[in-house]
Amino acid sequence: MSARTVAERGQRVRLQAILVLVLTVLLVFGGRLVYVQAFQGPELAQQAREDRTRTSAIRAPRGDIVDSDGEILATSVERYNVGVNQLLVRNYELEDEKTGEVVSTGAAAAAEVLAPLLGRDKAELGAQMVGESTFVYLAKGLTPEQWREIDALNIPGIEPEETTQRIYPNGTTAGNVIGYVGRDRQGLAGLELTMDDVLTGKDGSLTVEIGGTGQVIPTGHREEVPAVQGHTVHTTIDRDLQHVAQTSIDGAVEKFGAAWGAVVVEEIGTGRILALADSNTVDPGNYQDWAPEDRGSRAVSSPYEPGSTGKLPTFALGLEKGVIDTDTPFTVPDTLTMPNGQTFRDNSPHETFHLTTTGALQMSSNTATVQIGDMVDDRERFNLLRGFGFGEKTGIELPGEASGVVRDPDAWDGRTRYTTMFGQGMSVTLLQNTSMAATLGNGGVRVDPHIVDGTTDGEGTFTPTEVDEGEQILSEETTAKMLAMMETVVQKGGTGPQGAVPGYRVAAKTGTAQILDDAGGISNRLGSFVGVAPAENPRVAVGVVVYRGAGTSYGGTVAAPTFREVMGFALRDMGVPPSTEPTPNLPLEPEQ
Repeated sequence: MSARTVAERGQRVRLQAILVLVLTVLLVFGGRLVYVQAFQGPELAQQAREDRTRTSAIRAPRGDIVDSDGEILATSVERYNVGVNQLLVRNYELEDEKTGEVVSTGAAAAAEVLAPLLGRDKAELGAQMVGESTFVYLAKGLTPEQWREIDALNIPGIEPEETTQRIYPNGTTAGNVIGYVGRDRQGLAGLELTMDDVLTGKDGSLTVEIGGTGQVIPTGHREEVPAVQGHTVHTTIDRDLQHVAQTSIDGAVEKFGAAWGAVVVEEIGTGRILALADSNTVDPGNYQDWAPEDRGSRAVSSPYEPGSTGKLPTFALGLEKGVIDTDTPFTVPDTLTMPNGQTFRDNSPHETFHLTTTGALQMSSNTATVQIGDMVDDRERFNLLRGFGFGEKTGIELPGEASGVVRDPDAWDGRTRYTTMFGQGMSVTLLQNTSMAATLGNGGVRVDPHIVDGTTDGEGTFTPTEVDEGEQILSEETTAKMLAMMETVVQKGGTGPQGAVPGYRVAAKTGTAQILDDAGGISNRLGSFVGVAPAENPRVAVGVVVYRGAGTSYGGTVAAPTFREVMGFALRDMGVPPSTEPTPNLPLEPEQ
């Protein structure tokens, strides 16, 4: 075989090898292509779509909180956060308004026109707009009007993010009731916290297709899921009455140099709280400016010894059991030692009086009260205290409610047995104490207090708060006699004439309790005042407490004026006509 033949054969072998290699490569790539298209195609297509889409949240507006007349106490308003796509803003051209010539471009040009609208330094703003990011925040919380001005500039890459902001248009009014939200729009206090689930709406979403530099493709994929607004919470609060109560208690705390004070107004028969005011009430829009202990409501969270307002259950049980009547005579010394050796004193030394039950209540005698309490069973008295709601939470729709303390009679020692008869050795909240007065005004039927009337969803459907019918804990006859006796408290010679409301009959009781001072003594006092009006047909119960005022701080001095002011406004605001029936003329002293 010639050399030429051998060379030709070798060349054919090499060509065949190359052909086989090429065919193999083609088969591999073809198989890969078939595999990608047939098996990975849908997955890769989905990934490509995801790479080209951007999904942003559509914030659901938080539900409103309104007063009993539908006036806004808390609401959410539309706001805009504004950001920049640093890649797109490079394409901006700033033209001269007169000549139309381009005088500047890019981030520097955009900053030139944006800075005045955002209140920013243009050099600092311009630097923030330079980079490779597709979204950088430039400003947050802009109003719709501010965004429209910015949008009118037609700057490529300047993009809005729609959001909401919580506002409280009435400042501090009802701030202790409303509460406030944090930066994440979650409730942190008050009704904003306890009603958070119904106030919080359901966020929606917007998905759009974007180009390589982050711009939205107008003809691309677009999908929107609408947001669902939170429910409106309807409170029982009367905004005007709330404002009056807050102003009055703030004035009392300042005048008497007290640590704090509170007011509760309850509608008799319904349990609706028309006002619940605390001194130094928080402004929900600026809650960080208030100390944590001042951001809630002490009216529901701070128990205290009721003092002489705690005598009302003792007198009521005596009447209910028939062991006393309004004119039962008592010998009332200023100091009295009971059969177990425990000695008790009235507030001030006095000669021995001869008084009726009514006269003893009018002067708020401790020594008469323990005589009455000694006539009834301890367990029955404890049960009545519980019936009034003492020692148990009312269930009001506010956070931090305290239950107070009323110990079981088995835990009473020889002295506590008597001190609980006149409001010491136990503790209540102002809400509980006001509820007691409302029960007396409601013919002995106790209704749990509440501060939410109901909620309305986005479709306008109102769901009322479920309220129990109430529990009869005293007879109507007993409560009628109690109210008649309590009317003498605000009359001349009583402990609370400063609580009288001109034109209306008032049935009330003062309370003064000793509290610990900074040195561990009991030189400080708490003054309180609870009552109902009009006494002949009670419509409103009001409770006031002033904690640790200067001086003697008797309830008839520090709390009664606020009671008078708040009760008077409440009655006029509700359109309650003045009293026309005469006050009962109960004897204060036994007939000779």
